[in-house]
Amino acid sequence: MKYWPLLVLFFAPLASAVTLEELQQRFTQQPIVRAHFTQTRTIKDLPQPLRSQGEMLIAREQGLLWDQTTPFPMALMLDDSRMVQIINGQPPQVITAQNNPQMFQFNHLLRALFQADRAVLEQNFRIDFKDAGAGRWTLKLTPITTPLDKIFASIDLAGEQYLDSIRLNDKQGDLTDIAFSQHRLTPTTLTDDERQRFATH
Repeated sequence: MKYWPLLVLFFAPLASAVTLEELQQRFTQQPIVRAHFTQTRTIKDLPQPLRSQGEMLIAREQGLLWDQTTPFPMALMLDDSRMVQIINGQPPQVITAQNNPQMFQFNHLLRALFQADRAVLEQNFRIDFKDAGAGRWTLKLTPITTPLDKIFASIDLAGEQYLDSIRLNDKQGDLTDIAFSQHRLTPTTLTDDERQRFATH
């Protein structure tokens, strides 16, 4: 995910149609994006949805930081070689392509979603990209590879200058909706704490 100068954003002609190529270019110009997230999981057998929220960071070169704050603290770091998860201060759980290839594949895919990485998306999904008008867009992904096609019926993304929402429709009929807000493009480099997290986990 990556950036336009602000003046370009403000004065870009809204009437022009958005294409997937333009979206990928837009995201690749955003080296670091930070945002607040709210996640709602609707599970068939549960009377109430499960809700969580927190902060996320996607950095083009380093990877993804996902910091859930409620209903309990959970920190996730994902880069090209591993996924590290820490729940409620417990010892880190490290997932790699070697010890859990399916989980790693799915989590690795998250980076492709956030960055609109067309090459990776086309390898795994049938793509339906639509210009929604006024600079907005939608992207429907239907899995064509295993195990994704066994898990998800579809993955729907929507946004404008940024990725604003993801909906995961799984084969069990459950839904996971993730909404992003308060997008921030600065600072454009990692803080010392963020850099440390990528380096040590």
